[in-house]
Amino acid sequence: MSELRGVIVSHAAVADALVAAVAAITGIRDALVAISNEGCGNDALAERLRDAVGAGPAVLFVDLPGGSCLTSAARYAKHHADVAVVTGVNLAMLLDFVFHRDVAPADAARRAVDAGAKAIRVTAA
Repeated sequence: MSELRGVIVSHAAVADALVAAVAAITGIRDALVAISNEGCGNDALAERLRDAVGAGPAVLFVDLPGGSCLTSAARYAKHHADVAVVTGVNLAMLLDFVFHRDVAPADAARRAVDAGAKAIRVTAA
C-alpha cells in the first residue's frame, strides 16, 4: 500500500498552522496538505478537496464535527472507499498519523483518534 496522505480541512488558516507545526516538530513535510473553506462555496471546497487528495488513499482531518468542511469531506469519502474522515483534528493525532501512514485509511484514522483523545485532559483546575 502506498503511504497515506493526510488532508486537513478547516476554517480560515487553522489547517496551515497545523501543517506548519507538524513539520516543525517532526521534519516531515510531505505527509499533510492544508485546505481552507475561506472564500469559497461548497463546489469550490469540493474542488480543493479533490486536488488535495489526488489519486491515492487519504485521511481527511476536519476541524469541527459540523459545517461545510465536514459536509464536503463526508461527501467526498462517500464516493472514495480509500478515504477516511476524522473530525476534531488536533496536533497530537496529526503527529501520530505522520509516523503511521503504512496502514489502511480506516486503521490510520482510528489510531489518530486514539492518540488525539489521549492527549485531551484537564491538567489544572
